[in-house]
Amino acid sequence: MNCKTPPAADTFKRLTDEQRAASLKATLASRQPGEDLWVFGYGSLIWNPGFDYVEKRLTSLRGYHRSLCLWSRINRGTPECPGLVFGLDRGGSCRGMAFRVPHANIPLTFDALWLREMGTGAYHPRWINADSEQGPITVLAFVINRQGAAYVSGLSHDEQVRIVMDAHGTYGSCVDYVMQTAQALLAEGVCDERLGALANEIQQKQKKSN
Repeated sequence: MNCKTPPAADTFKRLTDEQRAASLKATLASRQPGEDLWVFGYGSLIWNPGFDYVEKRLTSLRGYHRSLCLWSRINRGTPECPGLVFGLDRGGSCRGMAFRVPHANIPLTFDALWLREMGTGAYHPRWINADSEQGPITVLAFVINRQGAAYVSGLSHDEQVRIVMDAHGTYGSCVDYVMQTAQALLAEGVCDERLGALANEIQQKQKKSN
């Protein structure tokens, strides 16, 4: 599914507690008990992971890229004026931050992570081999569900700018979300050209409106 206009509000559905628990159980089933696990951040997890970790590493994924490809009706928008948030979409590569969660913390940390990221099933949790500056690691990454009702692709640069600048949700403005992600990446020495161009244009438009 892919539409360049937001889908009807009645397509927005939350996973039940049972569905979310089943997804988490299935995801962890392939990992060895007692091992630390890595979580890959490519959007807000970079600057607001929301969990304790014992190590973080700059990490690159191949085969996926960071994209504003998910309509946000609550966190960064409303049903009437949805915003856009990042997903990992297929193709290209993505540089972000991996966080190592100690095995003793995994039950509580991953339960909270599923509440945050898997409330609607907009993502597929995947274990992906990645390259970090200290060597290869396997990370948990939330990959966009291309069949989900909230998936969007093909938006032009101008359309993305307009949507981001208009949207506000319970977590704040879509502008803040995009700018904080861009700034967090720059602080780590990561250059994302498309995100940088988007952030620069937003800044210019804000200056003109002030």
